[in-house]
Amino acid sequence: MADASNENAAKKRLEGILTRIGRKFDTSFEPLSIDGADLQVLSIHNMQAHLDALINSKAIKNPLRDLPLWAKIWPASFVLGRYLRKFGPEGKSLLEIGCGCGICGLVAAVHGFAKITMGDIVDDALDFARANILHNNLEEKAQARFLDVTGNDNIPPHDIIAASEILYLDELHRPLLKFIHRTLAPGGRAVFCTDLARAKPRFAKLAKEKFRVSENRIGVKAIDEEGKSRVRGYEILILERKTDAKM
Repeated sequence: MADASNENAAKKRLEGILTRIGRKFDTSFEPLSIDGADLQVLSIHNMQAHLDALINSKAIKNPLRDLPLWAKIWPASFVLGRYLRKFGPEGKSLLEIGCGCGICGLVAAVHGFAKITMGDIVDDALDFARANILHNNLEEKAQARFLDVTGNDNIPPHDIIAASEILYLDELHRPLLKFIHRTLAPGGRAVFCTDLARAKPRFAKLAKEKFRVSENRIGVKAIDEEGKSRVRGYEILILERKTDAKM
């Protein structure tokens, strides 16, 4: 009886979120296969119309901040989600910063993380992440919440902190490192994945002041828009807190 009640509650929550999303976006759930697991992800069909509305209302002051970058399914999210398998996810907690629509968190759920928190500062992104969690019946292990690393949110320690394509804002680097230092569990790791075309050497240099930093590069085969197979490079940064470091 309790299971049925929980299922009905989750269904109502999903319906409410989709109603709210539907006021702005034309969407549908599209199939997505991740390492043998069949999931569905909410996709936007009227993005051009949405962008036109932002332009016409002069809402875009800073493209990096104001454009709906959260709506794009970035390949780095898949790369990061799969890379996290290296850290033995079973029984561990994961905090994702700048989750967007939640792709990395979905991949992490497939690979066995016990508790997943997806964080973002954009309300629309959080609605999409929550819809994806509920539609794929992952609400028992995953949640999405507002998270601003420049603030003083009281986030409990997590075993793994992860983010993809989040380092493009230089002014975010120092607040981000402070957030990681106070939020990373003892023995934990923070993992960042960035397309090599957008790599930020400055962040790694700053991180080395307080963290042990490992830098890896990996190539991933992908099919481009012309249908050709290409290898795309990604930088993986792994941060481990130094025992004597203070922020």
